[in-house]
Amino acid sequence: MTNPHLPLDQKIVGDIYTSSEAMDNLSRLCDDFGSRFGGTEGERLAAEFIQAKFEEYGLTNVQMEPIEYLGWTRGKASLEIVSPTQKSIPCISLPHSPPVDMEAVIIDMEDGAPDDFDSRANEIKGKIVMTTSVFEPKDTKRWVHRNEKYGRSLLAGASGFIFVNHYPGYGPATGGISLLGKAGPIPGLSIAKEDGEFIKRLIARKGPVTVRVKTNDSLAPATSWNIVGELPGNQHHEEIILLGSHYDGHDISQGAVDPASGVAAVLEAARVLAKHAAPLPRTLRFVAWGVEEIGLLGSKAYVKAHTDELKNIRFYLNMDAAGGDMPKDINLHAWPELGETFSRYQKEMALDFTIGQNFHDASDHYPFLLEGAITGGIEAVRASRSGRGYGHTWYDTLDKVNQTNVRDAASLAARLALRIASEDDWPAVPRGKDTVTELLIQPERVELYKHRQRIIEYFEKA
Repeated sequence: MTNPHLPLDQKIVGDIYTSSEAMDNLSRLCDDFGSRFGGTEGERLAAEFIQAKFEEYGLTNVQMEPIEYLGWTRGKASLEIVSPTQKSIPCISLPHSPPVDMEAVIIDMEDGAPDDFDSRANEIKGKIVMTTSVFEPKDTKRWVHRNEKYGRSLLAGASGFIFVNHYPGYGPATGGISLLGKAGPIPGLSIAKEDGEFIKRLIARKGPVTVRVKTNDSLAPATSWNIVGELPGNQHHEEIILLGSHYDGHDISQGAVDPASGVAAVLEAARVLAKHAAPLPRTLRFVAWGVEEIGLLGSKAYVKAHTDELKNIRFYLNMDAAGGDMPKDINLHAWPELGETFSRYQKEMALDFTIGQNFHDASDHYPFLLEGAITGGIEAVRASRSGRGYGHTWYDTLDKVNQTNVRDAASLAARLALRIASEDDWPAVPRGKDTVTELLIQPERVELYKHRQRIIEYFEKA
């Protein structure tokens, strides 16, 4: 197939694959600013660094848009088995867990299949739910996120939540438990697979296991930022192609793959597009989202603040962790009308990415999707959802990132943005509210939709 953008493709690809800029930026984000977790000094320094890079690359209207939210600071956490034996279990609190000092019996919910929380609700009430980080529990053909398992525990009357990493040798896996931007009503802890297996054996051999949980984490109002910059279009400047990734990691790690590899790829796409392609017919906007890890708070704030512009978003490409070791596929979030267009792009670009048509609710595309905006992401359509591996653990460090993977993500994003901004025949239009609701209550999604409604009702009554 003839490639109408071949000269620009060659400049973009040649520049990305002969430059160290992307990895230099990634190194700064990880080694200089640490986790960039909400409320840390590293978060602020990272935000200022990204802002400076946007300006250096020639983006305009660069600004740090503030986000007011409920922040969380880690204290100390302990988990002690008090019966039928005495043993200290290494643990960490999950972000937005409240400070507590309590005792309760553990109930093992295994991998946390949604139906089990309803069928075993009488067993759960008053107990501490223990469940694993497995993404697809038995007989569940969808991703069951940590927050859903926590929420179902809460609705069933649990007094606490223990999240067991299902990968051996990685230690506890962290992850936020904030629901609707509020603190978790019950404590959440994480432990290693090996310790979870010990507790399971203890229950099987000696009966109920009672534990004491003590934490002194703190919650207080905080401010984060979305960093925004753009390359204005020269014909249809009101139409926007948005590229973004969150920059906050979890406080126990550098968050090098998740999310910093995605931020580095966004920065690199911005650099080469500004240098070689601008101006394009439509506006390219680049955003580094704040505080995603504790509830998609940055993207939610952006959607609320930019409501009037959402209808002008021609496409939002989410690049969360896009520079990690995964297939660089394109998942169109249930936009079949774009399938043929992206298949054409695939052939023009001489790439073999797979095009998917599904979505989840655990990254920054989701607030846009709920408002009807047209979204997709660089995601691993071909990979199984077995879990995060070392993601959200101590070991998501810079050495896990391969330079080629970051370049691949940046190149794919830049070349797609070039085409989407230049495309005259764009077949998708934003969804209305009723159409969004119809999408969410499709048979394969209605169970999760009903769960979310129950969570909203819970907090409205609280």
